[in-house]
Amino acid sequence: MAEQYKNRTSAGQILGEQLRAYANRPNPLVLALPRGGVPVAFEVAQKLHAPLDVFVVRKLGVPGQEELAMGAIASGGVRVWNEEVFQALTIPQEVIDEVVAREQEELRRRERLYRGDRPPINARDRTVILVDDGLATGSTMRAAILALRKQQPATLVVAVPTAAAQTCNELRALVDEIICPVTPEPFHAVGLWYEDFSQTTDEQVRDLLRRAWQEEETFKQG
Repeated sequence: MAEQYKNRTSAGQILGEQLRAYANRPNPLVLALPRGGVPVAFEVAQKLHAPLDVFVVRKLGVPGQEELAMGAIASGGVRVWNEEVFQALTIPQEVIDEVVAREQEELRRRERLYRGDRPPINARDRTVILVDDGLATGSTMRAAILALRKQQPATLVVAVPTAAAQTCNELRALVDEIICPVTPEPFHAVGLWYEDFSQTTDEQVRDLLRRAWQEEETFKQG
């Protein structure tokens, strides 16, 4: 069995070391997928002395099997569908519409909660490092990638502490680089590769973002 990370903070510190080559890139931006990606991304941003923000994406779970993603939505109106799931299951359109409406409302709620009145993220011509705590199917990350590509970043990197090897390979074609230090087989679930995988709360997300934004302001003034 591959070695586990102690927790998301420890995983972020290790991942930050793997990303050292990006420390001196012009105009960097670390983007976290909330909630679990924020503690990881906070440590990455600290290591790289880069600004941190969140990019909200919501998985569209199959009713009754919510962990099985039939797709995902992201800021900017992007939707990604999992064709394999649609082929395997017959899901009525009205059920799909209900799930999408519910998750869109949650996406808007989280953006207000986490980002407040901060202006929309502008990734154009920036070196963007997109971080989560791990990748299983990758549907959420795929939605984030497609949404960010619309903003035309100079470089788009996906960085996660652990991932299913097949998912990493599938996403590699969509980004400039993908960093996955631990790709165990069989993978099963992200949480298996952490000693502590307790849920990250909204308040923890807000606290980490506040800390990062305060440091950014201090740096600008200093």
